[in-house]
Amino acid sequence: MKLNFEIADRFYEQMLASLGKKSRDQRRREKSEGASKPFETGRDPIKAADSIDNLLTDFDWLGKVQKESLFLEWEKLVGKESAAASKPVDLNAGVLTVQCRSTAWATQLRLLSEQILSRIREQYPEQNIEFLKFVGPAAPNWKKGPRSVPGRGPRDTYG
Repeated sequence: MKLNFEIADRFYEQMLASLGKKSRDQRRREKSEGASKPFETGRDPIKAADSIDNLLTDFDWLGKVQKESLFLEWEKLVGKESAAASKPVDLNAGVLTVQCRSTAWATQLRLLSEQILSRIREQYPEQNIEFLKFVGPAAPNWKKGPRSVPGRGPRDTYG
């Protein structure tokens, strides 16, 4: 017994048309009618260098490379001793966050922030860094495990 699928297809398309919808084949046909054709304007080949430049600007890869360059050249900006005690960790919205080995180093670098900021602006003007934020090491967290109790934590531990 041979089934006639043409009748079923026509019936399906008529039902969709009565509902105001289009079948997948109709949508595909309409889409292919408006497709671009060879030798139209806008179909000219482009140079590889132009497409790479477009990629670099579209995905802001140049900015990311310059940001990483700033992070890698931190020792040249602040000196060997200061770089050994600090490292840049984040650059967001014009604020460069620098993690320091101790709060004393964070305070020392805060006092030198104007000189550091002027060097950064001189060597990396495209980064638009407006402010330097120096942070010390994070305090230990005593809340561990799934059954930690809310509250102020241990207070009589170091007495």
